Amino acid sequence: MKKIRLKVPATVANLVCGFDILGMAIHEPYDEMELRLLETPEIIIKHTDNFRLPEEPSKNVAGVVLLKIQEELNLKTGFEVIIHKKIKPGSGLGSSAASAAGAAFGANELLGNILTKEELVYFAMFGEELASGVKHADNIAPCIFGGITLVKSSNPVDIIPLNSPDLFVTAVHPQVEVKTSDARQILKKNILLKDAIEQWGNIAGLVAGIQKNDFGLVGRSLNDVIVEPIRSILIPKFNEIKEKSLELGALGGGISGSGPSIFMLSEKEEISHKIAEMMKSVYDEINIESFVYVSKINPSGIKIIED
Repeated sequence: MKKIRLKVPATVANLVCGFDILGMAIHEPYDEMELRLLETPEIIIKHTDNFRLPEEPSKNVAGVVLLKIQEELNLKTGFEVIIHKKIKPGSGLGSSAASAAGAAFGANELLGNILTKEELVYFAMFGEELASGVKHADNIAPCIFGGITLVKSSNPVDIIPLNSPDLFVTAVHPQVEVKTSDARQILKKNILLKDAIEQWGNIAGLVAGIQKNDFGLVGRSLNDVIVEPIRSILIPKFNEIKEKSLELGALGGGISGSGPSIFMLSEKEEISHKIAEMMKSVYDEINIESFVYVSKINPSGIKIIED
């Protein structure tokens, strides 16, 4: 195989209480990526969007992933990558993870599937490190594995795919900027033991609810006492949107990744669309442009686009 086209999905990280360890893939929005195997060892990155992301490989999240793959596999070949980015950088919907995961996945396909999914996560984390300063896999893992994933460990990489419940995801991306690196810097370095105990209970309850399709337990567990109270101040109307979503019948939800996007889970499609209308209305009232997406959980993650 000399070239490949990919559809790379957005992802929701943390799932409220699972900071840096839980994430899920959704269907909308998504990036498209084209990768071509080169006979020479150069890395070429091209963007077709207007986000002005760097195209120098060492400064591009897809580029650093491919450079690391080249280095560790002692490759004599190179790659050309064309990225059609539709997941806006800084959205909280896994934009950098999509580029990093897509680069690792595509390179592996072109090389004949020589890497495991865990190894793809390992290489893709170098892109996340460039983007945020931290190697975290909560967006990358569901992008590569699909569905909902638990990052048991990122060093060594240990990913546990979870059940993909038949739930609807409503996500709103208000057009305000929240940088992942900034959202990390405001977090407390130390937390109270009582808060940690409550958070552990919520994470365990959420995983159990997902595995058992116990949506009542999922709803009761979507609570974050450590990160959300701090980060939510960066997102206009966060509390109002969360309260109104619950009133409309959402199981629960919260900040997607580091924000500013907000997500909500619902059992019924009708509820998810009502929540979408409300989200758009709330931001329209304060003259903040927003994009709203309604999607089911994406069970497959990255897909190859057949010509």
